[in-house]
Amino acid sequence: MRSIHFLHLLFFLLVSLLPVACGDKDDDDTPVVPPYRQTVLVYMAADNSLTSFGRDDLAEMLEGVQAVQQEHTHLLVYIDFGGEARLVELVIKKDGTSGEKLLKTYPGADRNSVGLTEMQEVLTDAFASADYQADKYGFVFWSHGDGWIPSSNPQTRWIGQDYDASGSEQYMNIADLRTALQVAPHLDFILFDACFMQAVEVAYELRECADYFIASPTEIPGPGAPYQVVVPCMFADNAATGIAAAYYEYYAARYDKTIEVGDWNADDSDGNWRAGVSVAVLKSSALQDLAVATRQALAGREADVEALAADLFNYDKRSSSSNHRYYDMQQLVQAVADEAAYLSWKQAFDAARIYWNTTEKNYSSYGNTFSMEGTNGVSHYLPSSLKAAALSVYSQTSWYQAAGIEALF
Repeated sequence: MRSIHFLHLLFFLLVSLLPVACGDKDDDDTPVVPPYRQTVLVYMAADNSLTSFGRDDLAEMLEGVQAVQQEHTHLLVYIDFGGEARLVELVIKKDGTSGEKLLKTYPGADRNSVGLTEMQEVLTDAFASADYQADKYGFVFWSHGDGWIPSSNPQTRWIGQDYDASGSEQYMNIADLRTALQVAPHLDFILFDACFMQAVEVAYELRECADYFIASPTEIPGPGAPYQVVVPCMFADNAATGIAAAYYEYYAARYDKTIEVGDWNADDSDGNWRAGVSVAVLKSSALQDLAVATRQALAGREADVEALAADLFNYDKRSSSSNHRYYDMQQLVQAVADEAAYLSWKQAFDAARIYWNTTEKNYSSYGNTFSMEGTNGVSHYLPSSLKAAALSVYSQTSWYQAAGIEALF
């Protein structure tokens, strides 16, 4: 889930824009849009505690689209803030202002936007339309995000939060997201504007759906991506790294390193969100080699899981009893493998993780500010013990099987 605080919802103010580099630029600092056609869909599952941030982000998108040459580009946004959901295109009107062009409404105040059928309907409406056929496509999933939930019925990593007709919370598991994306064209990038989603298990599960995955391994600031600077990058060359850099640099420019670890004031209820951010990009074509390298590095290296976890960086600052265990992947392999195997693995990792940046500290709504020293941008799950409820589910994931994770147990 995103880092949020009650005061944020009351006092969040839009802040002034600082220029952020985004791919190749011309002399007037406007992103150069390639000649090929591009369509990007932003999927906002925002019928939850993030609704107010969603409305702000939509305003930022309307601002950002003004910096995009629109002859060959389309920015579509699915919006569920509660009430009737809609699919719109953000366009520049004749008077030079930006606005929404309504494409479709989805009746019903209780629509479950994280349902498989519901998402497939939107993806088909957006990408199958002759009006939005393109040479390249992008997808942004905007919502809460979380991971392995140990319970009597363990869930896999999930993305999105909504409510069904009975008022019950609903989530989309990553396996369902993979299924949903089968009705979409192959994507140039997926941006997860949600917490904890830069996990190797997630990217590997979705590796055939997109070329690049942009996300944070930990919590992101409540306002999420600064779309006024991110949107132009979506339609520039090298979109994935451009988006990541714009996302990071926006918050880095506001970062206040004087905020102390454990300082409750780091929630930035004044609207400036000065407590930092971290963003990474994974390249899907390198993930199979990373799986092979991981299997080789871990072979014959059975580990004491509890002792190993105690020495690794955990991106999730919730109570350890919650078993949300998002450990730094590079640290994990380095701790288990011998030096030669680790160095070989590191080459595969560096080929897959093509962008990574973090401020010195990040903020968690559960654990205050915390140091990011020694982190590397991609998380890896470890169960709390061999008896953890989620282990049986984890062992069925594509990553577990491809990367030989059973060697650790």
